[in-house]
Amino acid sequence: MQVDRRAVRNFDWLLFSLVLFAATAGVLTIFSATRPLEGMPHPNFYIKQIIWTVAGIGAMLLTIKIDYRRLERFAVALYMMGLLLLVFVLVRGRMGMGAQRWISLGGISFQPSEVFKLVYIIMLARYFSMVEAPLDTRRFMKMLPFLAFLPFLLLVKQPDLGTAAAMCMVFLFLCIARGMSKKLVAALLIFGIVSAPFLWNIFWNRFLKGYQRDRIVAFLDPGADTSGIGYNINQSKIAIGSGMVLGKGYLKGTQGPFRFLPENHTDFIFSVFAEEWGFAGCLVLLAVYLAILLRALDTARQAKDEFGGMLALGVAFMFAIYFFLNIGMAMGMMPVVGIPLPFMSYGGTAVLSNYVAVGLLINVRMRRFELFY
Repeated sequence: MQVDRRAVRNFDWLLFSLVLFAATAGVLTIFSATRPLEGMPHPNFYIKQIIWTVAGIGAMLLTIKIDYRRLERFAVALYMMGLLLLVFVLVRGRMGMGAQRWISLGGISFQPSEVFKLVYIIMLARYFSMVEAPLDTRRFMKMLPFLAFLPFLLLVKQPDLGTAAAMCMVFLFLCIARGMSKKLVAALLIFGIVSAPFLWNIFWNRFLKGYQRDRIVAFLDPGADTSGIGYNINQSKIAIGSGMVLGKGYLKGTQGPFRFLPENHTDFIFSVFAEEWGFAGCLVLLAVYLAILLRALDTARQAKDEFGGMLALGVAFMFAIYFFLNIGMAMGMMPVVGIPLPFMSYGGTAVLSNYVAVGLLINVRMRRFELFY
């Protein structure tokens, strides 16, 4: 098979290298976090993560091969399929850890919400690239039920509060990036101030499960029950703080292998990393994530068309939200909402969706040149 030299030359090697760095750090941290006590077999989570990473890179390359402008034509169809998957998981989905978020097909399970977040960004990119800026109240209210309320309710119903919150923030940030009229901004501010207590009361009593309320209470008052509802956040802080400046050293952390820290290879993988590599290691990791975000924003700035720009911007916002929510959660600055750290946290569907998102960024960046048109 002949390789197009122009594609190799214009491939975003910097973004790919940054992502591989974070993925490598993830595999190493998963290996350390899940290492057993003496005499016990080592779980194969890190091997599965390597397999998913390789599969993710393959999915990324396939995504790059497809001209992103084709996605604009099929955005509505993809979005409808995504909504149908969210409905299907509520009807026939598999329960796990108090949530109905997975679909099992032939022995393989996947999370429809991870697929949906990509098609959601594609749909938003199509819509915002077509409407005239700035957004006025009429256009905003017209798209609100179909592009905001419906997916939010389907995600909260699973419940997948983390993804629901992240997608709402992506929607809001893209609205701001596209531009909103002064009347719309004023209307949203007034509505938010007046209705916030009423909507919060409905959300708290009708939508939140008991364990989700406990997580919010633990966030607002971490010292209320450090051995109960505040246990996760408290142990995460202990792990991060015990790393100090230079860390305890790789494979020398205690919070993970001794099982003090729950979900140490998924939601709280940053805490395990911080314990072993300390403040200095965290600075390096955060610099890598910041570079990924800046590269994504630069891709949006250099995009050839409106759709490509909004698509890259949506992916950039998604990554930024996931980065800040997960790390903020680990540090006790955000409620525990089950948001994975991209490229580092263990997971199958999440890893694949993140690499497809990177493929979309590289796709937009490569095709900004005339030779690809």
